[in-house]
Amino acid sequence: MEKIIEVKLGEYRSVAFFEENQIVCDKNDHVILEVDRGFEFGRVVALVDESVKIKPSSIKGNIVRVATEGDMNQIKNNRMKAQEALGICVRKITERKLNMRLVKTEYTFDSSKIIFSFTAEGRIDFRALVKDLARIFRVRIELKQIGVRDKAKIIGGYGVCGREQCCSSYIHFFQPLSIKMAKEQALPLNPSRISGSCGRIKCCMAYEYEVYKEQGRTLPRLGDKINTPDGKGKIIDLNILRRYAYVELNEGKLVKIEFPSKDEEKKEAREAPVTEEGNKNPAIE
Repeated sequence: MEKIIEVKLGEYRSVAFFEENQIVCDKNDHVILEVDRGFEFGRVVALVDESVKIKPSSIKGNIVRVATEGDMNQIKNNRMKAQEALGICVRKITERKLNMRLVKTEYTFDSSKIIFSFTAEGRIDFRALVKDLARIFRVRIELKQIGVRDKAKIIGGYGVCGREQCCSSYIHFFQPLSIKMAKEQALPLNPSRISGSCGRIKCCMAYEYEVYKEQGRTLPRLGDKINTPDGKGKIIDLNILRRYAYVELNEGKLVKIEFPSKDEEKKEAREAPVTEEGNKNPAIE
């Protein structure tokens, strides 16, 4: 069986599996791909380990060759044509008064198809638009509706952490996210703090979710009322990994409460002196 390689199709599209077809290539190489009804280009993002089983239906085609200088020039020319096609499509959308926003336009490597990616609030009847575009460009037309997370991935940018957005730099597939992930990590439920540039929950909310979920099982939650040596109060700040909380008592007084872990409790129990009749440790004579 041929080696399987993970390739990012084009510049803005998804990642798919392709057979190496006896072509030696490395990560980040640009390659030419043979797919159904034509040729594509892409970038190698991973070499799949032979021990990983890939379903035959997941393999989208073969790698024809590593991109040559001539291939890269053709890709560059396709980018220029795509910019012209984008302007034409925007004009046609305006003429048709369609409630859709064009994000990116891309030609396949052999210029046999143009892919127009757009966002919209609901479903759009773009059949008339497709006919207009096919009449102008005389190639296959694909209008692809994408979500706001895909839009952010295509456009790119930087997060509040100062690094390139995860979706643009290395994430290949989006996973489900929920507000519950922020709650489990005791984060303030402030949309500006937990939302990315796409307006959805930040992808990084899922990175440590399972760790916080496991560590937080033995801790109270943010906002809970608990008893302290100084009286009853409300938890206003909680650090799950360091296992401490700040509790607000009456008249705005703050106290710091630490919660020992199970391992610390067991250690304290082992180190605690064992007394006989409550006055001395029989192990110490």
